[in-house]
Amino acid sequence: MRGLPLSGVTVVSVEQAVAAPYATRQLADLGARVIKVERPGEGDFARRYDTTVHGHSSYFVWINRSKESLTLDLKDPRGRAILHRLLADADVFVQNLAPGAAGRLGLGTGELTRRHPRLIPCTISGYGTSGPWADRKAYDMLMQCQTGLVSLTGTPEETARTGISVADIAAGMYAYSGVLTALYTRATSGTVHPVEVSLFEALAEWMGQPAYYTRYGGSQPPRLGTQHATIAPYGTYPAADGREVLFSVQNEREWVVLCARFLGRPELAGDPRFATASDRVAHRDELNAVIAERFARDGAEELLKELESIGIACAGVNDVAAFLDHPVLTARGRRREVAVPGATVEALLPPADLAGVPARMDPVPAVGEHTDAILAELGHGPEEIEALRADAVV
Repeated sequence: MRGLPLSGVTVVSVEQAVAAPYATRQLADLGARVIKVERPGEGDFARRYDTTVHGHSSYFVWINRSKESLTLDLKDPRGRAILHRLLADADVFVQNLAPGAAGRLGLGTGELTRRHPRLIPCTISGYGTSGPWADRKAYDMLMQCQTGLVSLTGTPEETARTGISVADIAAGMYAYSGVLTALYTRATSGTVHPVEVSLFEALAEWMGQPAYYTRYGGSQPPRLGTQHATIAPYGTYPAADGREVLFSVQNEREWVVLCARFLGRPELAGDPRFATASDRVAHRDELNAVIAERFARDGAEELLKELESIGIACAGVNDVAAFLDHPVLTARGRRREVAVPGATVEALLPPADLAGVPARMDPVPAVGEHTDAILAELGHGPEEIEALRADAVV
């Protein structure tokens, strides 16, 4: 799309599920031409995760707008030949195929860099392309378990997964930033750096704080539901009307203000049980009893007003429907209409605003929607395209 930062950049992606499509959608958001290569007929299997969005998958609609869909059977030499013709003029190639599949198809990083020296290959894997677990399949929930995230999430009685595909999102973000860095380096130095990201290592990075806490503290942070494991008071508490209110004290100044102006007990600020952040964590149960007594006197709205008036960060606990109607999204105009096959949906703008650069919010493609046009660009005539389709190559 002309006028956007990545206008003129072509990305070819043999992608499926979440991590790679999330990375390439963000490149498309910035104006890159993203050609999504899918299996003939069925396409990316994420298209069938659910059918809740006008018959389309909520996952697929979220991370596949502004792309072109080309169907190719890459096990057929003719399909691979078409792919390599695309790669000859492309800038980036992204793939998150099953372990070993890219190499078997001649799409490993070494072969691609020899055959297409200007191309930036980006590989997204489960546990990396080397090491003892390189051949293992990997999905988001497995990563949450293997990195220890699940052991931190939930209540003292029960663990829980996070409610979103956090490992896929982390890997997609690092692939996106890695590709941007590689494009910048190629443009400024001429050097091409292949990019590799694993779901495990992406989420491992996000586990940095609890990892340090565990390594050097001798035990891992406890599971405390909506209470923060290493800061107190920081969590949700029930108001007199049964609604939950979250608030957070981040420093000693806020703690003194909370004691004097909200709890009405200024002497607590100097109480040895609560004098420092570590003391408050160590005596969390006693502190929570004091806060619960105060919360039991007022409804949620009154508590929120009082906390806001003294500069304490606080919020009600939204469900997803309340989030979708959030006044910040409305007031800042963060919603746009995006076309999907047969309908339109309301989508949120990309979170990074570039001054003077309009958001790209182009349609979500149907399976193979752009196949004929792309093949025609490569010089295939109508009869040849029809022959490829008859043989299920496209």
